[in-house]
Amino acid sequence: MTSPILANLLKLMGTPRDGALLRFSLGNEYLKGNDAENAALHLREAVSRDPDYSAAWKLLGKALADSGQCEAALSAYAQGIAVAERKGDKQAAREMTVFARRIEKNRTDSR
Repeated sequence: MTSPILANLLKLMGTPRDGALLRFSLGNEYLKGNDAENAALHLREAVSRDPDYSAAWKLLGKALADSGQCEAALSAYAQGIAVAERKGDKQAAREMTVFARRIEKNRTDSR
C-alpha cells in the first residue's frame, strides 16, 4: 500500500521538480515503508544527480544494508564519508563511519 506522501512524491517524477531532493525524499519514504530495494533505487538516482549530497549517501548506505547488500552499503558509506569530509559535514561523516564499522563488525562476527 502506498502512503499519501509517497503517492504525492511519485506524481512529481518526470516533472521539472524531479531532482536529487525529490529522489532523496522518495528513498526516505520507501525506507519508512520497509521497502529498502525501491529506496536504494531512488537514492542511487539522488546521488547520481547530486554526487555531493552527503545525506543521500548516508541513506543509500542504510537502504543497501537493510536489503542485505553489505559490500554496496560499505561502498556507499565510503563515498559518502569522502563527500561529507570534503564539504566539512563532520556529523554525517562520523555517522557513516559508525554505520560502516557496524557492518564490518557484523561480517567479522558472522564468519
